[in-house]
Amino acid sequence: MTSTTDDPLVSTEWLAAHLNDANVRVIDASFKMPGVLPLPIDDFLAAHIPGAAFFDVDAVSDHASSLPHMYPDAAQFARDVAALGISSGDTVVIYDHGGWVAAPRAWWMFLSFGHRNVRVLDGGLKKWRAEGRAVEAGKASPRPGQFTAKLDASFIRSKQQLVDNLASRSEQLIDARAGGRFDGSVAEPRPGLRAGHIPGSRNLPYNQLFDAATGTMKPLDDLKRAFEQAGLALDKPVVTTCGSGVSAAVLTLALYRLGVRGSALYDGSWSEWGMQDGPPVATGAA
Repeated sequence: MTSTTDDPLVSTEWLAAHLNDANVRVIDASFKMPGVLPLPIDDFLAAHIPGAAFFDVDAVSDHASSLPHMYPDAAQFARDVAALGISSGDTVVIYDHGGWVAAPRAWWMFLSFGHRNVRVLDGGLKKWRAEGRAVEAGKASPRPGQFTAKLDASFIRSKQQLVDNLASRSEQLIDARAGGRFDGSVAEPRPGLRAGHIPGSRNLPYNQLFDAATGTMKPLDDLKRAFEQAGLALDKPVVTTCGSGVSAAVLTLALYRLGVRGSALYDGSWSEWGMQDGPPVATGAA
């Protein structure tokens, strides 16, 4: 573990004090499973933090892939982010509606593409509104920014890399899905996928890392204990995975807060691995 002085979280108090700073840009990266209504964009149009733009996880993705919201190339990421009013010199603060699903995914994408000055709002819109802070409604119309991006491929893993890891076991895998999906006792919400998990992986459901009442991430000691109880060694390489590469980043964020560096995210996650012609699957507890 390394120093945790560069905590990626910021408080609602910090954001309220800096909301009007010239170089602070706020984005709402809320996400829901397909078919869940209202859509995240409709929630955004109804109420969002003043000045925020909407970061659509499905739109900022590789549209040539049949898999959901896979990483785009650097040119597309730069173009999509600039359209949200973000420039390379800005401090980006990302939030979601308080369920901790996709703000960490967007945070990890920014880091992956070389933008270091990015933070996640602890507690998200849920805490912001609970404190009586101002919100606004309607569509965002930001002035386009100037953003450059270069992907560091070490931030993500491919299916082939994880197939190779089945034999080498050089990297630990930890799965953010609910226990029933991990052990195969519950069917996958996406049709056509097999049930179970990547052989050798551990399980830590992402919602165990934050306080459901306040929406804030749990203290560092609690995070450390959760990973250790899941069987993860924090001083060894780790890859996070989930259903489609979104909620896995909650684990990535928690690991980062604990000082873990060099972790990676399996972008395709179970949407890719769990396909009928996919690699080996394990069932039962880890």
